[in-house]
Amino acid sequence: MRQRQERLSALIREEISEILLRRVKDPRISSFLVITEVKMSKDLRYAHIYVSVYGSEEEKKQTMQGLESAKGFIRSELGKDLRIRFVPEIFFELDDSLEKGDRILRKLKELGLEDEQDSE
Repeated sequence: MRQRQERLSALIREEISEILLRRVKDPRISSFLVITEVKMSKDLRYAHIYVSVYGSEEEKKQTMQGLESAKGFIRSELGKDLRIRFVPEIFFELDDSLEKGDRILRKLKELGLEDEQDSE
């Protein structure tokens, strides 16, 4: 069962990326949007889609509102594209892990540069 969840998660991630890129026309949805993960419930009826948006807090808020607004359209498009009995209900959640990782890398670079300057 776990393997089926993982396969369906990967498939949904690919399909939603394609739908957002090519078919959703909502200007609120940022073009700097990445689907970081899709988690399926055990019964495959619910999909939690984690998205990372690169931009200001206002852009993130607008993107999440756009995704919520387009949720029904995205789900219906998934139903057309996927050959499964039941199209899962989708929930979009903001994921800021990429930004946190970027901040950590910048701090590490700063520390690395300071260490090199101290040794010279």
